[in-house]
Amino acid sequence: MALKVGDTAPNFSLKNAANETYTLNDFKGKKNVVLLFFPAVGSSVCEKELCSTRDGMKDYESLDAQVLAISVDGPFAQKLWSDKHQFNFPVLSDFNKEVAPAYEAFYDVWLAGKFDLKGVAKRSAFVIDKNGTIQYTEILENAGNEPNYAAIQETLKKLS
Repeated sequence: MALKVGDTAPNFSLKNAANETYTLNDFKGKKNVVLLFFPAVGSSVCEKELCSTRDGMKDYESLDAQVLAISVDGPFAQKLWSDKHQFNFPVLSDFNKEVAPAYEAFYDVWLAGKFDLKGVAKRSAFVIDKNGTIQYTEILENAGNEPNYAAIQETLKKLS
């Protein structure tokens, strides 16, 4: 059954390339969280999405939100990509493929041009309030599409 608005967000603990652990429950009572699942580092749409997020970080911060980006890529590939683009939010590795499936944001097979990649995150966005409740969910079947940033921002505004 798909996660929906009003559901409790599944907790998780993931690490970034600096071996720092981020746990969803750490933000409870402190900040709203925007989870952005993306299929793969280095892909053009993922780059566009995360660079857009980076460039709009002041908007997220003004709405008391912490952005966390998650893919199943290894932390070392994520670090190279993050450093290249100077992302100003954590990029977390779900290499063991536990969190994306828990959020039902997971392709069994992702048909990306010439590549049939098994087990990558679906491009998805979730807004989780300070109580740990999902307030917005968007899971895109077409990885070529980007999340509805305006709807994410509107949801955050309602939580302020």
